[in-house]
Amino acid sequence: MTLHTTYPWEAPATGPAAAQATQMEMCVPTLETPRLSLRPMRLTDFSTFHAILSSDRAIYMEGPFDRDEAWAEFTQCVSGWMLRGVGYFAIVKADTGAVLGFVGLGMEFGDQEHELGYFLTEDAEGFGYATEAAEAVRDFGLGQMELPSLVSYVDLPNTQSAAVAERLGAKRDAQAEAMFPEPVQVWRHQLEAYA
Repeated sequence: MTLHTTYPWEAPATGPAAAQATQMEMCVPTLETPRLSLRPMRLTDFSTFHAILSSDRAIYMEGPFDRDEAWAEFTQCVSGWMLRGVGYFAIVKADTGAVLGFVGLGMEFGDQEHELGYFLTEDAEGFGYATEAAEAVRDFGLGQMELPSLVSYVDLPNTQSAAVAERLGAKRDAQAEAMFPEPVQVWRHQLEAYA
């Protein structure tokens, strides 16, 4: 399938470069849950990523973003695998192959610790997909990858994201919250199960 776009940087590679990209993608794990496949992000996922980040759904992520800003966020989510050994996954519904959103382990500019982040399309909300995906990635990060700590940064009015963190057993960390100039919730994911 050839993707035609007026933005050449969004078009998939061809020839030997495409083969190299496929080899690199194979180095990123795929995680399975009862209903989901969490696979490496691909260029073809950018349309879903951009749709989420350019909408009002991104208000809690310092958005909405224009296309260039969304592209910068997208590449940052993918590059974590190369730079830090962890990054973001596309959340794919196992039975249909539909991309529902994104979940991952990030360390963006300004972060103090690895962050467990998650965001879905509007149609995917309300089915428990965020919790299911985030639980698998939390276990991967704290277990297999042995991250020294893991938090979720949540804007104060983002009650849905806070509810996911709470369902995962995370606890608010007032000391970490006090280090930020702007009010933010810091939900700390527990290490005890992985010691």
